Amino acid sequence: MITSPAPAAPHWVQLALSVLGILGGGTGLAAIATVVVQRGKFRADAADTLTEAALTLVQPLQTRITQLEGEALSARSELGVLREQVNQLQFVVRVLTRTLDRWRAAIRAPDATLRKIRATVAETDRATEER
Repeated sequence: MITSPAPAAPHWVQLALSVLGILGGGTGLAAIATVVVQRGKFRADAADTLTEAALTLVQPLQTRITQLEGEALSARSELGVLREQVNQLQFVVRVLTRTLDRWRAAIRAPDATLRKIRATVAETDRATEER
């Protein structure tokens, strides 16, 4: 049987030496040290890049939101005017409906005469002028 000789150093020491040999000794360690030192700068650069990209995307949205807020304010204002007009028209419709009902009642009354109907219409005209 073939037996291998017992290692002279612990396994982790051999592994560390192998890694140092692979990295090229001092040159590899310098590269690792540079990467570790530069890591903070890389993060800052990445944060700056992400911030710029986010602002590039957000600025058009902010502009559009400002435009939409202006349009919404204008629409609310116009809606207020239209509501007032609708209220006025509803009032006029109620007044005209009452007038029409009075005239219809005067025409359909059993004792209706042309004189009474004219008097009812004239009374409505006077009431309208007083408003």
